[in-house]
Amino acid sequence: MKNPYIKIARPDHWIKQLFIVPGILIAVILLDNITFNLNLVIKIILGFLGTCFIASANYVINEYLDAEFDKYHPTKKNRPLVTQNMSAKIIYTEYTCLAILGLVCAWFVSFPFFITDLILLIMGILYNVKPFRTKDIPFLDVLSESINNALRLLLGWFIITSEYLPPISIVLGYWMFGAFLMGIKRYAEYRMINNPKQAALYRKSFAKYTEHSLLISSIFYALLSVFLCGTFLIKYKIELLLCIPLMCLLFCYYLYLSFKPDSAVQKPEKLYHEKKLLLLVAIFIILFVVLLFVDIPVLDKLLSETLVKL
Repeated sequence: MKNPYIKIARPDHWIKQLFIVPGILIAVILLDNITFNLNLVIKIILGFLGTCFIASANYVINEYLDAEFDKYHPTKKNRPLVTQNMSAKIIYTEYTCLAILGLVCAWFVSFPFFITDLILLIMGILYNVKPFRTKDIPFLDVLSESINNALRLLLGWFIITSEYLPPISIVLGYWMFGAFLMGIKRYAEYRMINNPKQAALYRKSFAKYTEHSLLISSIFYALLSVFLCGTFLIKYKIELLLCIPLMCLLFCYYLYLSFKPDSAVQKPEKLYHEKKLLLLVAIFIILFVVLLFVDIPVLDKLLSETLVKL
């Protein structure tokens, strides 16, 4: 990817839009009479394209406004905006074009989808642009960036339906799942830089963080995510509760990866190199799908009765 203006839009990060897929699947599972036809396929394609364009717009503004800080990062100091003299006019034009393209695609999916994609774009502004710049505020930086996870779940849901809202428990659980991923990313970055003063020059929120606070907050997000997702699973299909131990194992293995030197959790788009993680994810998906079609009456009994008689 030689063109720096294409590079700062990070098309190689578009794979992150796969976080939309669970929203689609949950809508299909919970709603009746969902018919897969050409119209739905077009909506899915436009939805993914629109969100990719919005994400790229956010990346462009992120890289442009972070250039003065990225020079203190061991690897990000090699980004085009740090090493090259790039035109601010072209960058703002690129941002505007990507944002418009994304919103136009979103408009043809559904109105709730359009609003959600617009919020995703606004979150990019709040995260990166002064006087808001939430990325400089400890803990709020993680929560304000990871809310994009919840927005992607909503985007997937609104591709399927514009008549209903998804259960709040799974939306919040997905948000906290994203917060865990982001918190662990921050933790791995902080450890990799291994110099609190330099870390604070790269990211202002690091001036208030420690390894302990980053690790403990990440575990807090993980616990909340498991609780909220478990609440959703119990309410909608008790058998899915059997996925929870594997979900906890996934959280633990991801935490384990953060201890590696130059850990892949710093660059989630590179996680496909972690074969064991992919295997665990595949097993989780298979178990989830199987449990959708399995009934275990004893679990229904445990759920329906306050006390179980011996």
